[in-house]
This record gives sequence, C-alpha cells and structure tokens, in this order.
Amino acid sequence: MTQPAPSPSRRSIIASALAAGVGATFLGVANGAAAADFAAKKLVVIIQRGACDGLSLAPPVGDPDYIPLRGEIAIPNDKVLMLDSQFGLHPKLVKLHGLVQSGQARIAPAVAIPQRIRSHFEAQDLLETGGAQLYTSTTGWLNRTLQAAQPGRTIAALSIGAQEPLILRGPVQAQSWSPGGRMNGQTNRVANALMDLYAGDPLLGPALATGLQTEAQADVINGGKPLNGADVQAFAVTAAKFLVAPGGPSIAVLSLDGFDTHANQGNDNGQLAGRLSLVDNVIAGLQSGMGEQWKDTVVVMATEFGRTARINGTKGTDHGTASCMVLAGGALKAGGIVGDWPTLQQAKLFENRDLAPTLDVRSVFKGVLADHMGIDRRRLDTVVFPNSAEAQPVQGLIA
Repeated sequence: MTQPAPSPSRRSIIASALAAGVGATFLGVANGAAAADFAAKKLVVIIQRGACDGLSLAPPVGDPDYIPLRGEIAIPNDKVLMLDSQFGLHPKLVKLHGLVQSGQARIAPAVAIPQRIRSHFEAQDLLETGGAQLYTSTTGWLNRTLQAAQPGRTIAALSIGAQEPLILRGPVQAQSWSPGGRMNGQTNRVANALMDLYAGDPLLGPALATGLQTEAQADVINGGKPLNGADVQAFAVTAAKFLVAPGGPSIAVLSLDGFDTHANQGNDNGQLAGRLSLVDNVIAGLQSGMGEQWKDTVVVMATEFGRTARINGTKGTDHGTASCMVLAGGALKAGGIVGDWPTLQQAKLFENRDLAPTLDVRSVFKGVLADHMGIDRRRLDTVVFPNSAEAQPVQGLIA
C-alpha cells in the first residue's frame, strides 16, 4: 500500500523560506515604514564578566604612578599600542587599535556603576538592571529600552548565549541564539512533536517557534556548516549576520567570562592577555559580519567593576571600582577619551586602593541610546534608567 508523502516539518518550512531570501521576523519587530527608520541602527552590548582590569585593557602609560603601582604586571611601554600621550591599549588589542586609528573606537577609562560595590553578583545586578541602587528592579535596562521606543517604532533584541542575561529580561520577549551542535533527525522529530504539543499555548508555542526559526537561520547563515566552537571570530561574524538579516533585531547582547584575575594576571602574555585576545577577535568578527551596516553600528563593552590599582601578593589584582569602557563602530564619532582621568596619585585613589570613577556608566549608555537609538531623555531618565536624571547622557558619541 502506497504511503502518503510525509508533510514537511515546520522547521524545514522555515529553513526553506530563509534560504529563498525570506527574512525571519524577530519578536518585537513592527511591519511598516516607522520600524524601517530603526532597522538600520544596530547596537551590540558586550558584558565582560568577572571585572575586567581597565588599567591593563587601556594602560595609562602617561601617568607616572602606573608602573610603580603595577610592578611586574604593568604593560611594558614598548608593547603598549599607543592612543595618545596618556593612554594606550593592551598589545593583544591590535584590531581594536586599528579601529581607534580610523576614528571608529574610543575608551572611557574611569567608568563605574552608581554604587561602590565589589561583589560580582551585586555589581552585575546593578550594571544590568540599570538601577540607582541594588534590587530596585527585576528587569533589565535593555528590555526597558525595547518598551521605551517612540510610538510606531518597535525595537527588537537578540540574546547570544546559553542563557538570557538579566539586562534583557522583562515583559518584551527577546530572540535568543546559542552556538552549538546542529539539529539531527532525532532532535528534529522531538522539535516537531513539541511544536504540536505547544501549538495552542500562547507563551510556549511562539517561543519554541521562534527558537527553531533562529536555529534555521543560523544554518542558512553558515551555509549548513556547524560553527567551530574554538573560532571566536567566526562566532561573532555569525552573530552579526543575525543583525543584518532582513527583519533582524536592532540590539544584541553577549557575555564574555573569565576576567576575574586574582592571580597570575600577567602583562602582555598572561591570563588576562588571552581574554583580551578573545575580545579583539569578537569585535573584529562583528565588524566583518556587519559588512556595510557597520557604518550604522555601535558596540559598547562594559564590566561590573574594575580592579585594584596595586598588584597583589599573587601577581594579580583584586576587586576594585572604576574600570574602562570601550565603544566601537562605524556610527561612532571620532574623538579622544570619554570622561575625565582622575590620575593614580595616592591622594586620588578611591579608598586608598582603586581607580576613582569620574563617569557613571549609565551616562554612557544614555548617550548611545539617545543619539543612536532615538530614545528621548524623559524615557531614559524614568523608564530605561529610573530615577537617574542626575546621570546626564554623554553627548557627542555618535557621528
């Protein structure tokens, strides 16, 4: 007896549509000319988890107290990639240095969250919720950004990684993608069964459908080839291609771990050097993957707090206060450092141990959201970063 031909799976239909050039419609993207106004503007937020040492990321080689405080973990002057007479970049940040030279990257060397906290968990909570104080919000400031778009302009976001970060959590659902193994026949059957099971569920049904849609899009982007997990730059290229796909999101978030360098931090070839090499490849991959849309892109990289100004007894650094923020992208306005430099003089150190902050991290985020994403000041002060009128947006960041 002839069996009827099996109907194509939902996932195969999605993949076929993508291969034919039909872009995925990400959650939160409106269809219409108003949404198209924002479609070209792209924002990538990178979180360096573990508290990145800003004094090594951007060594203040012009500060006479830098080398005496840092000792053997100071970046040698002949290895620093100079930015100006005062600052340079870590020698592993070669590609980022090239962006600075072309006017497409800047640093904010003394940035901090609004409270002086040295607990990773608490500081990351404050960095991602955008609150003025701890535990005043359970949603992330980027999710509130999605809510704060002007009427008729809907912004969508993509979470890159195994777990959605707090910065994106909230009532507006974000798309997610985690690089990993491709679906095979068995997982495909399970996915189809789940689609049938959750077809009538108003929450799980759409979430599963968009997850499979994202997986299918990743297959198309990579030409059906699985990602090599060790190729960080290729991973970043793929992440960027989600953003430039038709109907793709305007905002993406990814986290990089491993910056808690209490011991054997090293200088140009130590533990931190490997993490900064990864950072350099991620930013380079984003630039490559964005293609022509790099000119409409801003990348903002921040960490929960900095590290001590002095080297510790295990050739590393301990939890500190201010750190260095990095901005990159073709939409960035060329310029020097963002904010003031407090110096490393003994009398200027915060609590006699840390680089003192001169700029609120929220002010930098606000400047980018206002001038690049079009979020108005009232919403920035009340919705995105509640009770934050005193943290004025940094102006002149966007070309």
